[in-house]
Amino acid sequence: MKHFAVLLPMKDEEKSKVHRAEHLQFLKEKEEEGYIFAKGRFVDGAGGLVIYKGENLEQVEEMVKKDPYVGLGARNYEIHEWEMNLS
Repeated sequence: MKHFAVLLPMKDEEKSKVHRAEHLQFLKEKEEEGYIFAKGRFVDGAGGLVIYKGENLEQVEEMVKKDPYVGLGARNYEIHEWEMNLS
């Protein structure tokens, strides 16, 4: 599996507040399915970052588009394949 960094910059702060529980449930499900390596919000309120695991960009983008934050217009998204370096 490859890793993909998904930036979720803030688009609509009010929608983000309203749909937070749905977004967190979505992430929990993806984590239980083995598709999430790490996740978290930016403390400055600019959005968040999710590191997905997947076979290819298309697979990950399909998942990201199902995130309520993205689908309901609370956040934009940007995906980059990420090469992890632990040294």
